[in-house]
Amino acid sequence: MSNLKGKVAIITGATGGIGFEVAKRLGKDGYTVVLNGIEDEAGADRVAELTAEGITAEYYGFDVTKEEEVTENINKIGNKYGKIDLLVNNAGGLGGRSRFEDMTTEFYRFVMALNLDSTFFASRAAIPFLKKGENPSIINYTSIAGWNAGGPGAGIYGTSKAGVHAITRALAKDLAEYGIRVNAVSPGTIDTPFHKEIKSTKPEVFASWKNNILLGRLGQPEEVASVVSFLASDDAAFLTAETIQVGGGQGLGI
Repeated sequence: MSNLKGKVAIITGATGGIGFEVAKRLGKDGYTVVLNGIEDEAGADRVAELTAEGITAEYYGFDVTKEEEVTENINKIGNKYGKIDLLVNNAGGLGGRSRFEDMTTEFYRFVMALNLDSTFFASRAAIPFLKKGENPSIINYTSIAGWNAGGPGAGIYGTSKAGVHAITRALAKDLAEYGIRVNAVSPGTIDTPFHKEIKSTKPEVFASWKNNILLGRLGQPEEVASVVSFLASDDAAFLTAETIQVGGGQGLGI
């Protein structure tokens, strides 16, 4: 454990996958970690796992796409601890696949809400408490899809993640005067349950993905968590408005 005891981190979408590994890493760094999710049973299990490792953790169940729920819960957390030092906007997802011609407005709004609205709602609610934090920062998640617009049927996902890239830089401009840094990570293909459907139904496609990654393998959740840990640390005190690709050189071709 480092000397970060007393520092508070909120990680949205933290009951599994990358989010849980980020919570675990930050907890080992010394943060009190507040996990968010919508599966309360999983949340309780994850908190028990972290507590067993000596990490101070708790869980708040709320839907990051619902403005009132986000504001109410982040206010509760901020008021409980008197500050927030770190907000990790990890929650997000593909939401499914749809080509634009067939895309319903409902689907469009859902994917945008899951990835972009959630980042806005949580960041806005956290800002007053981040102002009271120590080396405070926000870390968002964009995607290579934010640059290449995503694969077939993932166009609106790519659009939402391009929005996250832009809002990261916009927030950094807006919050610099308060000493609040805002950065983003852009995970490549990470071996998590996010890909479980294609892994089980089209294993040959899943296996082929590594062919487009310079380092020749998929990433692990811990490798994203280590970059988040760095961005939150004093070592990154002069970094803001940056997006770090965590993809092993994905998309550069071989």
